[in-house]
Amino acid sequence: MVIQWYPGHMAKAKREVAEQLKKVDVVFELVDARIPYSSRNPVIDEVIQQKPRVVILNKKDMSNLKELEKWETYFKAQGYFPVAIDAKHGKGLKQVEQAATKATEEKFAKEKAKGLKPRAIRAMIVGIPNVGKSTLINKLSKQSIAKTGNTPGVTKQQQWIKVGKSLQLLDTPGILWPKFEDQTIGKKLSITGAIKDSIVHLDEVAIYGLDFLKAHDIEGLKQHFDVDLSDEDENLDWFEAIGRRRGMLQKGNEVDYEAVIDAIIYDVRNAKVGTYTFDLYDEMDV
Repeated sequence: MVIQWYPGHMAKAKREVAEQLKKVDVVFELVDARIPYSSRNPVIDEVIQQKPRVVILNKKDMSNLKELEKWETYFKAQGYFPVAIDAKHGKGLKQVEQAATKATEEKFAKEKAKGLKPRAIRAMIVGIPNVGKSTLINKLSKQSIAKTGNTPGVTKQQQWIKVGKSLQLLDTPGILWPKFEDQTIGKKLSITGAIKDSIVHLDEVAIYGLDFLKAHDIEGLKQHFDVDLSDEDENLDWFEAIGRRRGMLQKGNEVDYEAVIDAIIYDVRNAKVGTYTFDLYDEMDV
C-alpha cells in the first residue's frame, strides 16, 4: 500500500507554517497517542527546526497507558515537552499551558531582562489531519471556534485564537507528507482514521487490525465479537465467524465481507474492542 496523498492545500499549508514560524514562541505538535511515532510528520521537523516544542499526545483515553509512558520518556529525551491529554473530554488541558510556559521560560526571561512587558505565549498548533487539533482548540478556548469533524482535512486555513490572557494559538491545516512507502505506517494511519478510507484498501487495514489484536489481545478480540477462534485460525475464518455472529449475510446465506471489514475497522478505530497503542515502543526503529 504505497499511498501518495498531497492535496494542493497541504503544500500551501507547509509554506504557511514556515512563514508564520517567526511569529510564535513555541510549537504544539499534536500526535495520536495510539500511534505517537507514525502520526508524526517528518516534513514538520524540517520546517520547525530548533523552535521549542510541546508534543501533545491526544486521545490518551484510547491508548495503552504503559506504552504511552514509554513514548513520553522518548520525547523528553529528544528535548521536547510531552503532555498526554484527552481533548474530547477536556482532560489534561492545564498541563498543555504548563508545558508551554516551561518550554518558553528561557525566551521570556530574556525579554523580561530587556524590560519588555509580559505578554501571552504565542503557540502554533501543527499535526496530521484528524488528530484532534480543532477539538483541542475549542476546549482550550472554551468556544466553538475551530471547525471539528470526524474526517481528515476539516481545517483549511490558519486562524489566531485567544486562550485567556496567557496563551494565543495559531491553528494550521493538517499536513501529511508527500508519500510514505512503509505499508505498516499507512495501515496504522488508516486504522486510527488519519487518512480517508477512500484512498486505502480497507481489507488490508481490517486484516492489520485483526492481526494486531490476535497478537496482543486475543481474549479481548474473542469476547468483543463473541467468537471462539484462535490465533492459528486464518483471517478468512475470523471474517466468516464475525459475519455470521453479527448477521452480516447476503443472499444465499453468504457472509457480507465488506460489512465485516467495515465493522472491524470501526470497532478498532473507536476503541470499542479495547484501548491500544499500535506503535509499540520496543518494536519501533527510533
